[in-house]
Amino acid sequence: MKIKPERALQWWDDLDDLVGVLALRSERIRHWCLFGVATLAFALLVLAGILLAFVEPPLALATTVLLLVVLMYRAVTERSTLEISA
Repeated sequence: MKIKPERALQWWDDLDDLVGVLALRSERIRHWCLFGVATLAFALLVLAGILLAFVEPPLALATTVLLLVVLMYRAVTERSTLEISA
């Protein structure tokens, strides 16, 4: 039994489409997994901050002040995307 070239090319095209769909799905799954990990890490950091505030309030306050100063410094020193022209 001989396979016609047109039919073989159609099979290759279908296989290519299948691989493309799987790649798109895997990218979406990877995106949601990374989002879940980031959300979990954020929740753990918040929980750690709350526990630190109950156990050692002065240390929690010092940590909060340091983080606020860093955020304010970054807000002032980062380059703005809006350019003011004279």
